[in-house]
Amino acid sequence: MITLDDVRKALELETFDTDSAHRKMAPMPRSTSRPESRNDGPNLSAVLLLLYPQLESLYFVMIKRPEYPGVHSGQIGLPGGRCEDGETFLETALREANEEIGVAAAQVDIVGNLTPIYIAPSDFEVHPFVGYASERPMWRPDPAEVAGIIEMPVRTLLDHTIKVREQWTVRDFTLEVPFYAFQGHKIWGATAIMLSEFENRLLKVLA
Repeated sequence: MITLDDVRKALELETFDTDSAHRKMAPMPRSTSRPESRNDGPNLSAVLLLLYPQLESLYFVMIKRPEYPGVHSGQIGLPGGRCEDGETFLETALREANEEIGVAAAQVDIVGNLTPIYIAPSDFEVHPFVGYASERPMWRPDPAEVAGIIEMPVRTLLDHTIKVREQWTVRDFTLEVPFYAFQGHKIWGATAIMLSEFENRLLKVLA
């Protein structure tokens, strides 16, 4: 059984190969850094990997985005979004979790954070935080931003049978896309990359 103490230890590892963990679930080819030709800064955002107890296990929540004219239409993601002026990254993650799925900041204890990543198609720099709610929240999804709630046991991330690779054509590019296959969903892209870091940190602690 994976415990919250395991998670804390995983996030506090002094040595960890983040790049290798990211590559395991990153579409290839993939740009990992922002082009130097861009003079302005990237869009800034933050997300929350929210853990909570359920059925004597540790779970986390994801959301399915609605269909819309944009690069992340219909994708599975962690609650989160764009930073507003004057916000810290943590404040953004907590505000967005409240707006998108109805989880108040007071319900969340911050356990730690994962490594920020850059998403080239949308020019976003994403800062992921890991939080814990002592009870399973009562979800109140905003229908304008959330088409569905997906709850996954943390231990499922460690199941190699849910990791699949396919060749996709995305915006006229052919990519080899790894994803987590869960309950009929394909969890890929930035979300899979962040979850891969979380998974591989846990594996190092549990070994």
